[in-house]
Amino acid sequence: MEAKRAAELGVDREELGIIEILKVRAAADPLNWIATLLFFGAIAHTFAAGSFMKIAHRAEHEHEEFLMQNQRKYIQNKDPVSFKATLFHFLGEIEAIFGIWVVPLLGLITIQYGWDYTTHYIDTRNYVEPMFVVIIMAIASSRPVVAFAESALSSVAKIGKRTPAAWWLSILVIAPLLGSFITEPAAMTIAALLLGHQFYRYNPTPTFKYATLGLLFVNISVGGTLTHFAAPPVLMVATKWEWNMPFMFTHFGWRAIIGILVATAVYFFVFRKNFAKLKEKADLIAAEATQEKEEPAPAWIISVHLMFLAWTVFTLHHPALFIGGFLVFIAFTFATDHHQYAISLKGPLLVGFFLAGLVTHGGLQGWWIAPVLSMLGEIPLFIGSTLLTAFNDNAAITFLASQVPAFDHKLAADAEYAKALQYAVVAGAVTGGGLTVIANAPNPAGQSILSKYFEGGVSPLKLLLGALFPTSIMIVVFMLLPH
Repeated sequence: MEAKRAAELGVDREELGIIEILKVRAAADPLNWIATLLFFGAIAHTFAAGSFMKIAHRAEHEHEEFLMQNQRKYIQNKDPVSFKATLFHFLGEIEAIFGIWVVPLLGLITIQYGWDYTTHYIDTRNYVEPMFVVIIMAIASSRPVVAFAESALSSVAKIGKRTPAAWWLSILVIAPLLGSFITEPAAMTIAALLLGHQFYRYNPTPTFKYATLGLLFVNISVGGTLTHFAAPPVLMVATKWEWNMPFMFTHFGWRAIIGILVATAVYFFVFRKNFAKLKEKADLIAAEATQEKEEPAPAWIISVHLMFLAWTVFTLHHPALFIGGFLVFIAFTFATDHHQYAISLKGPLLVGFFLAGLVTHGGLQGWWIAPVLSMLGEIPLFIGSTLLTAFNDNAAITFLASQVPAFDHKLAADAEYAKALQYAVVAGAVTGGGLTVIANAPNPAGQSILSKYFEGGVSPLKLLLGALFPTSIMIVVFMLLPH
């Protein structure tokens, strides 16, 4: 279509610059730029989520005043629900935003091409990752798994007498690296839950909250690069570009470890005075705690939960198998209910909804992302990939790169240069994976778990500021350290 349109315009495709190529593609199919406008509308909506939440809270307050004057009786003595408050609360849920904007997108596709085209487009999208994230979040957040992770990290935090500072360091260093083996979504879920219990509950300063969240997102994004199967952006290209575990560790893994250690150490030094206040709060809460300790989950139940976790990771490419395993997992939790917390599916489902919406939108952004990537040299490509990742899931960036012939070392005239481009685009994608909630698939999981500790929800701008420094550290380790 692009070549045909270029011929109609009387220009040689090979002579087209990036602007001309994008103009030709936009003119060839108006749906291209319309879909992109909707995509950036969804991004803008994420920055306005806090405003919708404020309207929702105001509507709830007005509704409470109304209830005081309303004596009507409803079924089962239920209090009436404020539709306005619920609607704006939904519009303010960051995890729901991309799914909301799918509605006008599918409507436009249907108007332009018909219902059969719309259903074909949906059927050709890969929604395995959203389904996987829902299930891995639910299993990883179960009481036995969290208890096991907390016990394991406690042995490390013991070196620092299990103070908030010791827990903070242990979680932010070890959990991201663990993501290379249990997958990044599982590592994010466990890390976020433990940070909530061992750090955020003591109400650190807002600056410290966002710095920690940004650091968590960046560390998780690069921490999954020790292997070829745990980080979504790596998974998208590993088979096609013949990347295995030794390759990942020698090219990405050791750099990721250095970057995580340096970024975490610097933030620890910057906020070192805050930890003293957090320790006082932790000691006070510990002294006031009078409730009886709960019976710990038996070792055999923890072992079974870890087996379900391992099964889900092992079968992550086969939804019928990991969904079937999850159904058995639910049955097991019923059989051991006295050792379980209730499985909350609201958070995982919202995160899955978010990622599914991102997959649906992202499938229509290749018309402009692929040409941009193919026009860039090694260093500009790294920088461009980092920046593009902030506005699109990093797995989508690397997937589109894998479709560009210039990046295929088997087809390119200069195989070594093609391999350098491969490294640059993936390194940039994982480097920028902490800049926004949408930059990396596990981020919505962390945001969903920790948003209750942020007044008015997580601010996208403040998250960006919190992630800038660790992102700059990753830029140094991935681009400036010797290859």
